[in-house]
Amino acid sequence: MGRMMVRSAVAVLIALILILIFVWAGQRRLIYFPDRATPPVPAGAREITLRAADGLRLGAWLFTPPSGTPDEGVSVLVLPGNAGNRAGRAPLATALTRLGLTVLAVDYRGYGGNDGSPSEHGLAQDADAARAYLAQSGRPIVYYGESLGAAVATALAIRHPPAGLLLRSPFTDLAAAGRTHYPFLPVGPLLRDRFPVRSLISRVAAPTAVVYGTADQVVPPQQSRAVADAAGNLAQVVVVDGADHNDPILLDGAPLIAAVKELAGPA
Repeated sequence: MGRMMVRSAVAVLIALILILIFVWAGQRRLIYFPDRATPPVPAGAREITLRAADGLRLGAWLFTPPSGTPDEGVSVLVLPGNAGNRAGRAPLATALTRLGLTVLAVDYRGYGGNDGSPSEHGLAQDADAARAYLAQSGRPIVYYGESLGAAVATALAIRHPPAGLLLRSPFTDLAAAGRTHYPFLPVGPLLRDRFPVRSLISRVAAPTAVVYGTADQVVPPQQSRAVADAAGNLAQVVVVDGADHNDPILLDGAPLIAAVKELAGPA
């Protein structure tokens, strides 16, 4: 009987180890959900190609103010979340151009027809390449980070300070967000990509706005509030009552556009 119990315990232990190895090896499939298709270029956008430091070429769209709209002389770098591709950010970019802003909508490696596979280090290189492209014009740049993109934008803001930083539905760090969705896994020790936000945001000197919904089922609202509370230069908090993570009001709705407009300010 004792030997049988020992064998059973060993078998369970081996099974758990195999599960953890599988989760560790395949964890990025639980983090990144790219639409890999190359989207058609929408009206008002121009296809451009960025080059990351490791040589990877990345497709992106540049939106400029429509004819008759005064150019405010400010650019907005849109760093998306972990799902879809840049087609889903076109309505946001179009709305911002109506304010006279120039907008660069990027796709990370592995998204929107781009080669490569996403990782924290890789996304940082992609963000650097996008910022470098916009910086050539000499115009002030506002970073807009959506969800996981808020982590990318925060880290970028430390490497290359912007004129303003807007974080939409940020989590405190990826482990905290992961525990919300995978409470049965030891998320913290297993993570290869960390994406800290709260521990970095106090180091960002640029005016920072945080926008989130009270009914967010993807990133708990408490985490977004905690990021705002830790910000080194908090300019504005916009709390959208009853809004979930992917509701239209948090994609290109009036509160979001107004927050970007206030950060962009006068040229």
